[in-house]
Amino acid sequence: MTDMTETADKTVLQKRLPIIAVGVAAVLGAVFLRDYLSFNALQENREALIAFRDANYLIAVLAFMAVYVVIVAFSLPGAAVATLTGGFLFATFPGALYNVLAATIGATAIFTAARVGFGDRLADKMEAGSGMVKRIKDGIDENQWSVLFLIRLVPAVPFFVANLVPALVDVPYRRFVISTFLGIIPGSIVYTSVGAGLGEVFARGESPDLGIIFEPHILLPILGLCALAALPVLLKAVRGKEGI
Repeated sequence: MTDMTETADKTVLQKRLPIIAVGVAAVLGAVFLRDYLSFNALQENREALIAFRDANYLIAVLAFMAVYVVIVAFSLPGAAVATLTGGFLFATFPGALYNVLAATIGATAIFTAARVGFGDRLADKMEAGSGMVKRIKDGIDENQWSVLFLIRLVPAVPFFVANLVPALVDVPYRRFVISTFLGIIPGSIVYTSVGAGLGEVFARGESPDLGIIFEPHILLPILGLCALAALPVLLKAVRGKEGI
């Protein structure tokens, strides 16, 4: 009996190793990499980066995307700076495409780690539960597409949270990947376009305005997309009340 318990404990630990590694990397990254993945670092190395891009465009694209994937997958500081860098090096387009692809791959990696470590067990417990917990799980299951798009579109939802929550409620891979790719496009385009104008910002000795996404002319269209994503949930709620 003891051997079986030890084997089960080892299996659980092995499953949780990927998400534990993410957590450790996030802490270490916050302590040791913050200065290297910053706007100041980009400003200081901009000429070398441009020269490398001009001499090795394809390698520069692949290297940039690889770094971006690692930043997202291990929740390292600097995701916003990475997005700006994509615009600075590759313009709004195809920079936005590189940013979205890399962010989606990184998000899928951390989603996988969380799902393997906790997702199936937690989802089963929620499904077998009762009361408020069960209602929350059922609500997410019934409106997965809407909820997934909402957590991507709403600027106030941290990207890390939007990667973990779907894993913990057993969202299918296909839905997660599609909703992530499409849902982050608006915000990515905004920040990539800011990055594309960094040359002028550097010339003036200023810092980029990352709060631009909250400007009315940008925020209102995004909120409109949020409203469209929430519409199916509202319609179901109204129909449910009518059926009472």
